[in-house]
Amino acid sequence: MSGLASAANIPELRRRIVFTLLMLFVYRMGVQIPTPGINGEALAAFFQQNAGTLFGMFNMFSGGALKNFSVFTLGIMPYISASIIIQLLTVVIPQLEMLKKEGEAGQRKITQYTRYGTVALSIIQAFFIASGLEGMAGPDGAAFVLVPGMQFKLMTVLTLTAGTAFIMWLGEQMTERGIGNGISIIIYAGIIARMPAAIANSVQLVKSGEIQIIFIPIMLALMFLVVAFIVFFETAQRKIPIQYAKRVVGRKVYGGQSSHLPLKINISGVIPPIFASSIMMFPATIGTFVQVDWVKQISASLSPGTLYYYILYIAMIVFFCFFYTAVTFNPDEVAENLKKNGGFVPGIRPGKNTSQFIDKVLTRLTVVGAIYLSVVCVLPTLLINKLNVPFYFGGTALLIVVGVAIDTISQIESHLVMRNYEGFMKSGKIKGRR
Repeated sequence: MSGLASAANIPELRRRIVFTLLMLFVYRMGVQIPTPGINGEALAAFFQQNAGTLFGMFNMFSGGALKNFSVFTLGIMPYISASIIIQLLTVVIPQLEMLKKEGEAGQRKITQYTRYGTVALSIIQAFFIASGLEGMAGPDGAAFVLVPGMQFKLMTVLTLTAGTAFIMWLGEQMTERGIGNGISIIIYAGIIARMPAAIANSVQLVKSGEIQIIFIPIMLALMFLVVAFIVFFETAQRKIPIQYAKRVVGRKVYGGQSSHLPLKINISGVIPPIFASSIMMFPATIGTFVQVDWVKQISASLSPGTLYYYILYIAMIVFFCFFYTAVTFNPDEVAENLKKNGGFVPGIRPGKNTSQFIDKVLTRLTVVGAIYLSVVCVLPTLLINKLNVPFYFGGTALLIVVGVAIDTISQIESHLVMRNYEGFMKSGKIKGRR
């Protein structure tokens, strides 16, 4: 912690942290700006009765924007959905795969396509939400929309799409000029922002006798255990020993050192739960606002708490664990780099055999990581539903909060280490030969 405390003394790191906090402040301000034409009181009363449903889950990921029906109602989920689609298309479309291999220039093109996809998905989702709201009313019968019609639909689509585009820009700026992954930090901030209201609501229900006070220490103990479980698995590694062969150059001998290749148990991090939640919320949100019987039945069967929801959710987590690991880690490339640098795994021949060995270890780790993510995301939520806790803060939210916090702290420590190296080089007395 002393190293992290010294971050304020480093000008560049201090600027990055301040910039990130300012962008989060702008995001939280936007969450409070309502979309024109909405009956805010009726919408708030509706969410009060549906906190544990799909609406409550969507509201959690949007940081309360859906409850306020603010300009940021759609949140960052359309961007995540577009990213998933582009990454899936990269596997099946050769042109996109070639762009990915072109390096930074190709990545810029893929990012641009992701932005276009975000805008398209935002328009579709905003139109269905606007159309659905016109036929909905609060618990007291008050309509959600003050003046329904095409003008309201166009205004809502324009407002929500612009809001999502602005959040996407904020996330990219935070990634480039701030600390950590901007998109993940925005989701993190949205979840954290809901905690004070959820805690206050729980305390109020305990005072009124609707929740027995004995459940509070049980929930706190469960949350502590889940956090400890997440920290353990997020920091756990499988170290593959690497030996470098000795090379004689002139009269000097190079190499011969022993090292290791660290492989995290959960290489994909918090990406699979975020991707899975985004996929689950996108069609379910549209189905909720579309007033068609069979669509409403499908939406109800995929709501949090149902068997079909948990089965599909776990299946998506497992799929994205393997998919994201395959996209970000290439055993053939790692084995080839080791071979070029004279490195090898003891007892394994360099080249193809090393690649197969690394792939085998990686597959086993991914299986363990997928089981870990499924347990963390589903089991606490099941227990929360059984205990009738009045807010949606299950394992998925805890995983995102802890995972993003660990990643951000790691990036801060990386900046501190880099600064220490620079300070050592500047203060040293190493001089070049004349």
